[in-house]
Formats: sequence, C-alpha cells, structure tokens
Amino acid sequence: MQNQTSPLILTFGVADPIGAVGVHSDIGVFAALGCQGLSVTTALLIGDSARVEDQQHVEPDWVSDQARVVLEDVQVAAFKIGAVDQMEHISSIAEVVSDYPDAPLILDPFGSQLPPLSEQTDPEELLTVLRQLLVPQATLLMLSQVELGRMAETWRDLSNGETMGDDAQHLIDLGCEYVLVTGTPAGTSRSESGLRANTLYGDGGVIRHDRWQHLPGPFVGAGCVLSGAIAAYMARGLPLPQAVDLAQQYTFGALRNAQRYGMGRLVPNRFHAIAATDTKDKQ
Repeated sequence: MQNQTSPLILTFGVADPIGAVGVHSDIGVFAALGCQGLSVTTALLIGDSARVEDQQHVEPDWVSDQARVVLEDVQVAAFKIGAVDQMEHISSIAEVVSDYPDAPLILDPFGSQLPPLSEQTDPEELLTVLRQLLVPQATLLMLSQVELGRMAETWRDLSNGETMGDDAQHLIDLGCEYVLVTGTPAGTSRSESGLRANTLYGDGGVIRHDRWQHLPGPFVGAGCVLSGAIAAYMARGLPLPQAVDLAQQYTFGALRNAQRYGMGRLVPNRFHAIAATDTKDKQ
C-alpha cells in the first residue's frame, strides 16, 4: 500500500562532494519545499567549494537502469535534468523521460562548474543532440543569455540580427513549452546597474520579466537551486509562471543567507526559511 504524501521528483545530475550542485543540491531544495527527491547519478565529481578538479562519468546504461528501476516502483510528479556533457547520457535520459510525457520536465543542462569537455566531445554536436532530443520534451528550459547564444549557433548565422526572444521562440517551436533566460542586465542606467533580470518566454513572447538585486557572492550552485525550486513548485501542482516567481524568491533568500563552507565560494542556504523559523521559535 502506497502512503507517500509528498510529491516525488526524479533528478538526473552529478554527485558533488559538498552538495553545492547536482543531485545532492536538488534533494535539499526538494526537501525544503515539501517534496521528496529521488536521484540518478550521471557523474562523480572531485572538488570542493572553490573548484571541480575532475569527474568520472557513469556508464550510460547505468544511468538509464538507475532511472528505469526507480520508475517501475514509484510514480513521480516531475523530472529535473541538470548539467549533461555526454551525448550518450543525453540519449539515455531522453529515452527514459519520453515514456512519461505527462510529468513536468525542468531542463537545466549547463554547468559552468564542470571541467572542460574532453577532446573527443564536439561542443556543437553536443548542443545539437541536446536541442534535438531533450529540448522538445522540456516543460521549461533554463539557461543564461550566453548559453542561449551558444545553442543558437547550432541553427543560425549570428549575424542575422535575431534577438534573445527570437532564439527562445525557436526553441519553443521545437516543442519546449517555456524558456527562462537568467542573469541578464536589467537596464542601462546607473540606478539599475545593481540589478539582474530573469525573463520567462512562452509561445508568442515574454510571460514574466523579473528584476532582482544582484548579490555579489561569489556563489556556487545558484542556478541549480533555482531550477530545483521550479521543479519542486511544479511537482506541487503550481502553474509554471507562478512556480518561476516563487522559485526566484526562494533562491534570492538562499543566496542572501548563503554559507561559506571553507576557503571557496559561498554555498546557497537551501534551508534558510526553516532556519529562520527555528530562530523565531527559540526567541
């Protein structure tokens, strides 16, 4: 008899020793937002809060087998896919999630903290495979303006004058429902220089354009927290635009209350709301 009451989310990503990125970060975010995280590990990282020195990829068959066994046992409310830098992993994951089209899929495929691609991996081919296999299945694709531009190089001449909105619409035309472009400058005036904007695109144009105070950091895992929070709110049944709004608020709080584990970058505090409540209760 099933007695699970919290929404279940299956996340695909790396295993990070300090839990700043990847599946460990996602599981923390899910727990903080009332969900239960299940995980499929795609690679093992060697690193700390300052840098990632190396990674060991998991065999593609192991990636798909991890997911298949879990999914034969439980029903998940959402999928989250983190950084992927192996074409075989993209293919394996795409095949798995294609069997569950009704579950929201949050795709956050870029990880600046990961080591450079191996010489055997063609970056343009990797982006093309990602665009062809995973983007059409995504409820939301999250990426920065720079990452969007790099992906756009796989289908157009950058001298044609297309805008960020044009690039987002192209991805939506492929089947992705929404595109969230993060961390863009919010304006040109001096009063707006300390702001950053996240823009949510749907079919036909901008759905949300949210400006946030830029926190200096430096942080590790901020984007992972945001995409994980969106997945959690979606698993709880919220419409995506509202999930994006609440996830941004949650992420801002996690960054504002970030912790320094050692000598490296600040790690977002995924349990900041719980800690604040505990402090009030003790007072």
